[in-house]
Amino acid sequence: MSEPTAAAADPALGPLRHRRDLQSLAYLLLQPALMLWQWRHGIALPAYLAMLFLAVGVSVIHHNHAHLPLWRKRALNRATDLWITALQGHPTCVFHPAHNRNHHRHRHGPGDLARTWRFGDHNHLLGWALHPLQAAAVLYPAILRWLAALRRRAPGAFRWCLLQYALWLVSWLAALAIDPFKALALVILPQLFGLHWLLGANYLQHAHADDGARYGYARNFGGWVNPLLFNIGLHTAHHEHGRAHWSRLPELHRRYRAAIDPRLLEPGLAGYVLRTLVLGPILPRHRSRSLRARGAAPAFKEN
Repeated sequence: MSEPTAAAADPALGPLRHRRDLQSLAYLLLQPALMLWQWRHGIALPAYLAMLFLAVGVSVIHHNHAHLPLWRKRALNRATDLWITALQGHPTCVFHPAHNRNHHRHRHGPGDLARTWRFGDHNHLLGWALHPLQAAAVLYPAILRWLAALRRRAPGAFRWCLLQYALWLVSWLAALAIDPFKALALVILPQLFGLHWLLGANYLQHAHADDGARYGYARNFGGWVNPLLFNIGLHTAHHEHGRAHWSRLPELHRRYRAAIDPRLLEPGLAGYVLRTLVLGPILPRHRSRSLRARGAAPAFKEN
């Protein structure tokens, strides 16, 4: 194998941890720019649809930043935490108890509070639509317990989380005070759309997967979802290397592909959603069937 080039050896760009995150920064700037433009000039369907897509993109960036911060400087990461909080409509700090300490530790197994089969071992459109609400209902008590413990053992970190909550709530209240209709249409609904996708992606990636198999706990997607949304479809590699930068996931995915059940390797997200969630209830041959052995214990150890 040839020696890596200097650019490959050091992918950073100034304080930015990886030069590929110029795409992340573009999304983080373009989404509010479209919101402000429509706030001033009125809602335009192409711009609104682009803003909804970017709201999903912000959710993925939120996820990636929680695993591996965008910057090599703490002050810039703190500023990005606040920027994502304002754009996402929810504090970035909750990713640690809800996702890193829960979902990644238990890999959709019995210890995962928001495992999809906790709410029924199904894989259909209604299950996907309800999963974010069900997941939030079981995750938020754990988040509140974590915050209470944080207040006792790390008051400074607790105050940082409170600042994020305050920023989120003040931003909503300020927008509503200026113009309630525009606030709902251009700020709150797109943020809720992004949050629904963030939690609903868990359902797409794990429903009817097999948490008892070593590499069977996640579904993987190819296609355009990966270049557009930071390789979010390559989920097994991400679970196995939670601190790897998202740009490395295609090469890491190739290591695991042969060990993953072919039924968990989808050529594209849109085709999977159409076949499984839309056509499945109508045409039995497209209906999803669980790969999980009921009552089986996970075959892996916790991180």
